[in-house]
Amino acid sequence: MHYVEPHYGWRGYYTAEDDVQSPFYGRVYSEFEFENSVYNFCLHPQWDSMGSETLYIKIIYADYEECYAIIELIGEWNDAIENDIMTLKRDIIDSLIQEGINKYILIGENVLNFHASDDSYYEEWIEDIEDGWVALINFHDHVSREMHSVNIDQYFLMGGQFDNIEWRTFLPHQVFKFINKIVNQRLE
Repeated sequence: MHYVEPHYGWRGYYTAEDDVQSPFYGRVYSEFEFENSVYNFCLHPQWDSMGSETLYIKIIYADYEECYAIIELIGEWNDAIENDIMTLKRDIIDSLIQEGINKYILIGENVLNFHASDDSYYEEWIEDIEDGWVALINFHDHVSREMHSVNIDQYFLMGGQFDNIEWRTFLPHQVFKFINKIVNQRLE
């Protein structure tokens, strides 16, 4: 897992550590010291810890004028033991909501498993963003099935066209426009 680094192709457009509105503003990263791990597997040092021992993130793009953020995830999304949704909501999403972000693209191709608990923080997230949305893209089938089996999918836009998006070949605003178009088609 230490070879899997967050998408770096957009670093010329945005870096969370240089964004004063980001919850990760001012972070300094090492290219050589591996501090974070998921179940004894070291993670690349560019991933950001949000306080969970199993789920790490990277805000790879945020646009405060268009009100969206693109967040890449890695590890195990574990609400049952780690309460990852509470940590994500309280420590990251609430900060972004205060800055006007109400549309979220979560990239889950590096999420290995999902373990559910209750849905109160998911419900709160959706209530807090009113006219916004949360789209999950490229999550593994077994992770999506688990979310579906406990009705977490009711809070997210996921599945179908969101499952195989070649997002790395586009610029951030192009990814947002593409996802936003699919969202609008689904909501019509």
